[in-house]
Amino acid sequence: MLLQGQILSQIEESQRVLGALATHRDSLLAIANLLAATLDQGGTLYLCGNGGSAADAQHVAAEFVGRFLRERRPLPAVALTVDTSILTSIANDYDFSEVFSRQVQALVRPQDCLIGISTSGRSPNVLKALVAAREAGAATIGFTGADRQEFAALCDQCLQAPSRETARIQEAHLLAWHLICDIVDQYFTPSGMPGTADPQGGSPPSG
Repeated sequence: MLLQGQILSQIEESQRVLGALATHRDSLLAIANLLAATLDQGGTLYLCGNGGSAADAQHVAAEFVGRFLRERRPLPAVALTVDTSILTSIANDYDFSEVFSRQVQALVRPQDCLIGISTSGRSPNVLKALVAAREAGAATIGFTGADRQEFAALCDQCLQAPSRETARIQEAHLLAWHLICDIVDQYFTPSGMPGTADPQGGSPPSG
């Protein structure tokens, strides 16, 4: 019974956190708009994170390059977590805190966008990547947990999942990304989104 109670308690807390994302609608839409604008203007999305956040970076890049729910052109997105030769050479020759920022310096341009994912908001390599992206003149987006103001200050847009528990933050991030991918997908499908301009040359959705 004790274990069953723990399972029920965690499910209820997960449902509470996911439901609380409804209060972050403006942030979700602003992030989707920034991503759509970046892609519409010929930019590339770059994503980074550690552990489960690295998996999220790769997952999201796959959704953009492949597709989410709708048929549309492939969208350029790169996870900076996948090239083991680059990651290990930078970590070995410099420091692990530079495994993403060094790639940002090599790849990211002003028309691009860097997405940093850190549940704690304290990952040194993600923080350095965001700083490097800002120095390059690129847009920055963050995904983190509640009350991570230092992290959020490095981002043009930041989703702070309404929890301080890693597992719940990761669950909220996944739902948030699926909502965002759906909006971006709609923008780049032939019909576009209701009330928006032609997705081949118009402005991103707003609301």
